Formats: sequence, structure tokens, C-alpha cells
Amino acid sequence: MKCLNNRADSHLTGQVEHELDSVGNGAWVNQGYSGSPPPLPRVVSTIYNPQPLFQGSMDSIYKLDTPGPFHHPAEEPPSTEKGLVKKQRGCCSFIKGLWGTTLTENISNNRELFVRTTLRELLVYLVFLVDICLLTYGMTSSSTYYYTKAMTDLFVNTAGESGVRFQSIGTMADFWTYAQGPLLDGLYWTKWYNNQTLDSGDQSFIYYENMLLGVPRMRQIKIKNNSCKVHNDFQDEITACYGVYNEKKEDDLSFGLINGSAWTYHTEKEIKGSSHWGLLTTYSGAGYYQDLSRTKEESALILMELVDNLWLDRGTRVVFIDFSTYNANINMFCIIRLVVEFPATGGAIPSYQIRTVKLIRYITNWDYFILGCEMVFCLFILYYIVEEILELRIHKCSYFKSIWNILDIVVIMLAIVAIIFNIFRTVKVDKLLGKLLEQPDIYADFEFLAFWQMQYNNMNAVNLFFAWIKIFKYISFNKTMTQLSSTLGRCAKDILGFAIMFFIVFFAYAQLGYLLFGMEVESFSTFVKCIFTQFRIILGDFDYDAIDRANRVLGPIYFVTYVFFVFFVLLNMFLAIINDTYSEVKEELSSQKDELQITDIIKQSYMKTFMKLKLKKEKISDVQKALRSGSGEIEFKDFRETLKEMGHADHEISAAFSRFDRDGNQILDEDEQEKMKIELEEKRDALSTELNNLGMNYGKELMEKPVTSSEQKNHSNQTSVDREQFLRLTRQVLHLETSVAGITTRIELIMEKLGLQEKAKGNKTAGKLSEVSMEIGYSCIKTIDILCFFF
Repeated sequence: MKCLNNRADSHLTGQVEHELDSVGNGAWVNQGYSGSPPPLPRVVSTIYNPQPLFQGSMDSIYKLDTPGPFHHPAEEPPSTEKGLVKKQRGCCSFIKGLWGTTLTENISNNRELFVRTTLRELLVYLVFLVDICLLTYGMTSSSTYYYTKAMTDLFVNTAGESGVRFQSIGTMADFWTYAQGPLLDGLYWTKWYNNQTLDSGDQSFIYYENMLLGVPRMRQIKIKNNSCKVHNDFQDEITACYGVYNEKKEDDLSFGLINGSAWTYHTEKEIKGSSHWGLLTTYSGAGYYQDLSRTKEESALILMELVDNLWLDRGTRVVFIDFSTYNANINMFCIIRLVVEFPATGGAIPSYQIRTVKLIRYITNWDYFILGCEMVFCLFILYYIVEEILELRIHKCSYFKSIWNILDIVVIMLAIVAIIFNIFRTVKVDKLLGKLLEQPDIYADFEFLAFWQMQYNNMNAVNLFFAWIKIFKYISFNKTMTQLSSTLGRCAKDILGFAIMFFIVFFAYAQLGYLLFGMEVESFSTFVKCIFTQFRIILGDFDYDAIDRANRVLGPIYFVTYVFFVFFVLLNMFLAIINDTYSEVKEELSSQKDELQITDIIKQSYMKTFMKLKLKKEKISDVQKALRSGSGEIEFKDFRETLKEMGHADHEISAAFSRFDRDGNQILDEDEQEKMKIELEEKRDALSTELNNLGMNYGKELMEKPVTSSEQKNHSNQTSVDREQFLRLTRQVLHLETSVAGITTRIELIMEKLGLQEKAKGNKTAGKLSEVSMEIGYSCIKTIDILCFFF
């Protein structure tokens, strides 16, 4: 009832500020043109029992935590039951808000809630993305590349006195020359460049920095004799046949000196080996092995014994040289495997595998910072697990219809595997290092850990890739961002259908190239290499001379027809399908009605802040008017009546008065009035400055905002008013406000004079009066909306 006196009146209650807060939910719907007036019961309850819904009154101006001595008697503390209900609701709201997503909230008819929820999800996810980036890049270092390069230059590219390098090995003799020369020279560093002995005993430090862990190991896998069949015409001349490698045809018989691990077969389980994917095939972890020594001289004697007793023969299909080093300067392990394959065709094919990994995790301060990030990462994964469970519980099987939900599950599963492996790796490395320190003369088998560490790194790389792609899920509410997904989704069927025709032609050319050039050109030596070679031709990377040398007639025909049909025709058909679909999607999006965007949410918050600051300024002006209306000392009764006529509530007046009534005598003397005036003036100046800044920023945004053709059209259709019409509408509004103020004053007097015995009769009379006031109030609101609309 106290809220409909004048224009300033309605701004001074929590009701209107609550309406300002609810403006966003209605997307700035003009109630004057929404087709129906606001609900009547709410207006009635506001008139007869005014209860501010938002603490935006004078309490917020003076920051009072407790009511003053003149607190309005109508306000009573909530009961215990209501307090418990509020606590329960607050807890549920907290949980719902913490895990609230677009799939758990009811956003079907609320665009603003959808945008706000998506924006909150995006902000949380960006924090998670920063954390996972820190984890991923924190495990890598630029030193890794230089460490790998140093080991590669030493063991792969360095030639011995005979000029044999590892990459130039072509026969078994070349292998032994390399093993007895560059290999031993690279493994054992016991002297400085001036032949001064290192102070490390028999412990080798490669490049003076990299400690050789344990001793190196050589292992070979042999194939059985008669593992292939010789043609009858050659059986007299060829008495032995060793076929291509097959795990079932491995030779497991002892040979040579019989005694010793180098001459006795060991299974993969016995030596705790692992399979290896070579250039020709995949080899098992079994075979015959020989561990070298900790000194160069003893290792040279071991190699000489193997050469003299023909450790490598026709049955040998592959030889592995494994060893590990550790650099304490950068806390990196380097696990090196040199592989020489001896195919059934004869000759030798060298390859190598150097894995530089960080197996000991927590040493420096940066490592412990990464440990903290790992803990935060675990909390995020737990958070997203609960979120996906809630979404799955709500949507059930339909949850899996969205590719983004499937991507969420993939990211979570990869993260869980990464966490488990991280714990396993830490325990396993500690155990292995402890055993190595106790027995320094054994082979340090870090191959298993290095392999899984690389898989762990690869898994983190893939997970980080998916994590970045997942950002599209949270920015899809923007029209510009949806163009890519809409285009790909709409043309998916056309692309899939055309891809079948494309790959029919593509694989036909791949088989043609394999059969024509496979015997002479390395890039066409296998069917898989042919496929990748043809993709490289599309990108312009090809060796035409090799094709021409392999087949001088069909080579040019193959190349010209492939480039014409695949590159100029089929590939451009793909682009045409995508371009056509993109044009359709862009045209549809441009014709669609603009929905609520993030910029609109920001502008709404901006305008609400602007209005609230303006209302606070008007409240201060009312209090200043009340102070100027009095002469000398001001009693609380006069102060209350003056502000009550302006529409302020009793509890607001009491709070403002009690703040400056230091002695509590319900009278403001001249000193108290002066303090009140000074503080009010300071607050008024501060609010004016803030309002000016907001107004300037908002005006600048409007000037910088480009005006689209649709906005110009809408603006041209709006009815403009001149200054006289605007002033006439303003006078009508003021007249209506004065009428409403008189009615509310009469209603107050009637309610005060009614006795308890005539309560029912009084309610009926008040109801009739309230209907009249509501009609006038609604007319006032409608006129204000019309005024705002034209303005």
C-alpha cells in the first residue's frame, strides 16, 4: 500500500527492485503490451501487506545488519520451521546450482536460463582446461628433444674407424663391426678428452652427464631350419631352408657353446620381455640374450666370444641391443633400443627406438606445483562424473544420442586411466630403482615402463585434443559458432554418399600403383604405403621421376589420370557440397530471429545496475528534503511523516533515523543533522559519478554498435513523438500518481480506524477500495510503459 504513492515511491521498495531482477527472465517483455495485466493477487498482497522482496532499500545504503530501535512492528523473525525449510532449500539450491547444466535444468522455454547456464558451464570448463593443459605441458620439456638428439647422434649417426655407422649396416659383418666399434665407444665413457680418468670408478657417464643404468643387453630371435619348403628341383643343392619370421617357427633349441644365456633359449615370461613392432613384422619378447659388462674391456671380450662361436647365423631374424641412461640434470630417463632385422631375403635392415621419458615425478618446486594441479584434476574428474551420472539418470538412453555426451564419457574414461597409470608408474619405478641400486651389475629393464609412459603421454595428448574440441559444446548457443556444426551435420549424408564413390576410385588407383611400381619404388612397396603416397600426391608431395623410372609407359598415364579425376574432379566435388550447404545454413541463420545472446545478458545486468544506482540516489534526495523541511531539531515523528508521504516504509525510515540518532532520544540535533547531511552528500556524489560513468560507457557502446538493416527497418516502423506529446504524457502520469497517492492515504486511515469487531466488514470495504486503486495503478503502469516505449 505504501508503494504506490508517487514515482519515487515505487522505486523505494523491494518489490520494484525484484521486478527489475525479473526483467531478464522475461527478456525485457513490456507488460503494457503483453496482452494481460499483472496477476491481481500479487498486487493485493503488496497493498495490504507490504513485504520487500529485495533488500535494496535504505538498509543497503547505510549497510545496517540489525534493525534500529524504531523497527516496524509488522516485521517478525521467521519461525524455526521456516528457517529449517530455508536451510534445506538453500542446500538443495546449492547442489542444484553446482551441478546445474543445460541437460539438468528446465530451459525449454527460458532462453536466458539457457545462456546463463551454458556460460557458467563454459567458465568452469575453462578452468578445467587450463588445469589439464598445465598437467600435460608440465610433463614435457624442450630438453627432451635435445636429449634424444644427443643419443641419436652418438649411437646412430657416429661412424667408426671403418666408416660403418648404425644406419649403414647391411650385413652381419657390418653389425659386428659396429658393435665392437661405435657401440662400445659410445657406451663406456671413463676418461676425459685429455685421457684423464673420471672420478666415477667403473660407472660410465655418457657425455659426462648421462649415467648408464646397469649393463646393456643383446638379444636375438632365431627361426627353425626347414621352416619353409624347398622345391624338388633344388633339394639336392639347397639343404637348409629358413623362412620368414613367425612366432610359431621360433627356434628354441640350444646351440653353440650350449652353456650360458646366449646359447640357451628363454621364453618371454622368463626374461620379462615384451614384443616389438619392427619394420618387417612383430617379434616376440623371447630368444637368446647376452648381458655385457660394466667395463669396456670385459664387454669387448664377450663380443669377441660371440663372434668366434658364430652367435649369428642363417636362422637369425632380428637382434636387439637394449640399454638405459639417466640424466640427473634434467631428471630424464633415455631408454634406447637398436634393432637390426635380417630378412629371409638376406642383408640387414637397421632401425632404432629412443624413448626419453620422465619417470621420477616430484623433485623440484615446479613438480610439486604439478602435483597440486593433479589433485585439482582429480577433483574436476569427480565433479564431472557426478554431473554425467545426474544427466544419465534424467535422460537415460536418450543421453547417448548426443555426440557431445559420448565425448564427455571418453574424456572422463581417459582421465581415470591416466590417474590409475600415474599411481602404478610411481610405485613401479621406485621398486625397480631400489632393485637396481642393490644389484648394479644386472640389466636395467625400463623398456616396459618406457613403453607405457609413451602410451600415457599419447593418451594425454588425445585427451587434451578432445578437451579442446569440447569447447564447441559450450559455445554452440551463438549463431556464428553453430555455422560449422550445422553445416557438417546437414551435409553429412551427402558427403558420406559421395565418399563411397571417392574411395572406390581412390583404392582402385592405390592397387594399380602397388602392382605397377611396388617392386622398385619404396613409397609403393606396400598397399598401405600406396594409400598414404596418394594422399601426399593430392597435397603436392610426390616423386614423379621414381614413378617414371619404374614404368615409362603406364607411369605417366597413372599420374595424369589420378591427378585429373581425384584432384580436379572428386576432391572439388567435396568442396562444392560443403560450400553449397554452408550458403544455405548462413542464409537460414541470417533470416532467423535474433535470440538472447551473452551480450544481451550483459546489457540487461548493466541496465539493472544503472536503475538501482539511480533509485538509491533518489532515496538520498528524499532524506535530504526531509532534513531541509525541518528547522532546528527534528523529531522522529516529523521525520517519519515527511518520508512516509514520499512513500518510504517504516523500517526504512527507522533504520535511517537510528543510524544518526546517537543518543537515542528520537530527536536529531544540529550536529547529528550536519553529520547526516555530509554523509548523504558524499554518497550522492559517489552515486552521481558512478551513474555518469555507466551512462557514458553505455552511450559509447550504442555509438560503436553497428546498425543492421533489420534494426533500421524496425526503427523506421516505430512511431516518433515530439516534445509536446512527451510533456503531455508526463503530466498525465504525474496526475495519476497523485490520484493513487490520495487513495492510498484514505485506505490507510480506514484501516487504522477499523476495530476488531468489524474486521470482516472492514476487509470487504478494503477489498472494494483496493479494486479501485488497482485499476488506477494498472492504468498508471500502462501509461508509464507507453511513455518508456515512445521514449
